[in-house]
Parts: sequence; C-alpha cells; structure tokens
Amino acid sequence: MNLPAHALALPDRSGSIAHARRAWLHGEVQARADAALPPWIARSWQRCLAAGRSPRERVMFEAVPRTAAAAAQERCGSFLGAARPVLERLSRAIAGTHYFALLTDADGVVIEVGALHGQDDRAMRDIARVGVDLSERAVGTTAIGAALAERSPVWLHRGEHFFEDTGVYTCAGAPVFDPAGRCVGMLDLTGVNVVERPELQHLAQHAAQAIQNAWLRSLPCALLLQVNWPGSLAPLDAAADSDGLLCLDADGRVLGANAMARQLLPLPAPGRAEAVQAGDLFAVPPSLLFDAAARHPAPVEVPLWSGLRLHVRAQRRDVQAAPRLRDVQASLIRQAVQDARGNVAEAARALGVSRATIYRRLAAGQHRR
Repeated sequence: MNLPAHALALPDRSGSIAHARRAWLHGEVQARADAALPPWIARSWQRCLAAGRSPRERVMFEAVPRTAAAAAQERCGSFLGAARPVLERLSRAIAGTHYFALLTDADGVVIEVGALHGQDDRAMRDIARVGVDLSERAVGTTAIGAALAERSPVWLHRGEHFFEDTGVYTCAGAPVFDPAGRCVGMLDLTGVNVVERPELQHLAQHAAQAIQNAWLRSLPCALLLQVNWPGSLAPLDAAADSDGLLCLDADGRVLGANAMARQLLPLPAPGRAEAVQAGDLFAVPPSLLFDAAARHPAPVEVPLWSGLRLHVRAQRRDVQAAPRLRDVQASLIRQAVQDARGNVAEAARALGVSRATIYRRLAAGQHRR
C-alpha cells in the first residue's frame, strides 16, 4: 500500500541515539560533548548508573501473585473509578496503532491495563499485567519512571530506554494528579516494535487530564467552579483541558482542584493540609458564587485579590452532605502516611506540616470513630 506523504515515517533517530548510548552508557568520553540527549533522559540514565546498573543486564519481569494484583487495585479505588471510562475511550482511539494503555500507581506498579486488541507478544505480556513493577528501579528508564520523576508528559523512543532488553518498547506517558494535587500515578501508551508516533504524548496528556477532571467531578461537593481567563471557558459540562475546576463545600472551603486551577489561582502547594476558603482566592464573598450558580448559567467575571479577573461558571451539585474539611484533611494525611510506608517524618515533609500535626490529626480521627 502506498502511504500519503504526510504518513511517511519520521526521520530516523537511531544513529543519534546510538551515539548518545556510546557516550553516556558505554564510557566513550570523547563522544559525550556532542551527544545530544534530552536532559530528563540524561537524568534517568545517570540515576540508573549511580545505582550500579549496566545497560546489558537482563531485565526480569517477575510473576505477580493474584493477591498482590488485587491489593494494588484496592489501594487506588477512586483513581480507577475515574480512569476506567477514560481508558475505554482511549483504547478505541489507539486500536489501529498497535499501542496499548497502562495505568500505574505512584510507585510505578501497574493497576489497570487497557484493551490489547488481540495482540499476542511476549514483550507485551511481560508488562501488560496488573501488579507488575515497571518503576525505574525495576526496569530502568521508561516513560513510566520518567513521567513520575519529572511530573510532566514524556515521549520515549526504543533506544532511549536504559536497558537493552527494554529497547523493543516505544512509549508515551503523562502523570495523573488527584484532587489534592498530589501525583498518584501515570498513564502510559506503549507499543512493541512499532512505528514511532510522538503525537501520542499529547494524547496521553489529554487522557491524564480527563482522568483528573472526572475524579474531581465525582467528589461530593456543594459547588463546582469552572474557571479560566475571560473568553476562554468551554461550554457548560464540557470543561476543556485548559479550564480550571474547583470543588467547594457548603461553607465555601476548597475540597479539590485540577492542575489548571492550581495555575490560575493562588492555591497552596499540592498535598498541604491547610484549609483554603474561596474568599482567600476570589475578592468576593463565597455567597456570591453560590448566587451565581442559581442565577447565571453563563460565566460571570470575578476579581482575584491580585487585581486579575477570571471568568467563573458556578454549578450547584446535588449532594446530601459535603465532606467536612477535617475529614478531607484526615484522608490526605492517612494517604500520605500510607504512601510513605508508615514513615511519619517523610509524610510530614511531603505535606509541609510537623510530625506532631500528623500524630494529632490521626489520633483525632481514631477518636471520632
């Protein structure tokens, strides 16, 4: 079949990648000066080398007991609930490319696998399994490890993997953030010995944002705010990737926000447990936002304390009772302690609070039970 000109293969990068591998991984120091390598790949290769790994090591994909696979999914119930409809749509979009989708937790462990479209390849079966560890520490440089380390979307060609054994994979990845702004995992699109499709990086990023937005919209809250610069808001109930989303409880306290809202508004660093009121963000009383939801289906212009102005569309949500702020904070703290494997000092650093605060909040939560 003759392909149209715009569908021809991209320029071959194998020569430049091979040169970079000789320079950085096989010690040809003289070649290093002109060995072009994206900085994030160089950082990953250097971490692998610092850990004493060799590119020619064999990579073993360990068997995953059913109990371990079930436990991996159980830890991520809310994440998976938001992600599964997105993965279903994504799998249909990439069905003709021989790529498939993986979802991992923050440790790089696979928690969900998209449709495989009848493919039967050993390299595919090695990684397309719930519970398998695809972190950088386990399999070297991958889109999975890079997206989790860099907190940004990546595209990785076959030869840019650290280990030669993983050089059959080509992959795109994007991190996924929860409503508190913490990175909880990543979305990966992988192909085995397939044509490079760098445009999948944008698709992975778009799908990751869709998961974040679906997760945020699933939160029980009193008011959902859709925010953007004037003239930029998407239609009602169809927030675009560029729209900020913000959930408020009945008292105007912030329960969650997506990544774009965190860029548009002066929200605290992700994961911090401090209470944030809508009045801390917008230079109007929160009651006006609730009134806007009842009276104005169109967006209204709202000032920020900085003097900037945003368009805001407010939607009342039908909930019986919004979660109390202290319960949301306690949930964040419990999750941080779990992520730190019980290390309270590490959890405290991640949240930006003292260890005493964590012990006090956990004790209060147990007392209420």
